[in-house]
Amino acid sequence: MNQTGYRIAVVGATGAVGQQMLKTLERLNFPVASLLPLSSKRSAGKKVVFRGEEITIQEATPEAFEGIQLALFSAGGSVSKALAPEAVKRGAIVVDNTSAFRMDPEIPLVVPEVNEEDLKNHQGIIANPNCSTIQW
Repeated sequence: MNQTGYRIAVVGATGAVGQQMLKTLERLNFPVASLLPLSSKRSAGKKVVFRGEEITIQEATPEAFEGIQLALFSAGGSVSKALAPEAVKRGAIVVDNTSAFRMDPEIPLVVPEVNEEDLKNHQGIIANPNCSTIQW
């Protein structure tokens, strides 16, 4: 983290869950130094509003993760499988909200307030259960 917060990417920023991620970051006053909304090529160029500022959505590509510290993924399992390892290669910690890594024995499946100690054992990717299991 730098002095003002984290450099965060939200993959799937135009979807319902991605929009909720943005709202949650804002509601929690999470320390965000910069926000990079990412989506499909089709949605690139659209805008999202975060903390009163319009931010242009960029296409989710491996190169987009350069300099990102935390990447929140919710754009479907195939996108996570393709891009989460690329984000990790570039230094990001990935929190994946899809089913892509939930059953992978090498990737911790973390349920907040239940097994947060498993966060210590990640190798760049952290899976979380689906929305019916994890509600806050």
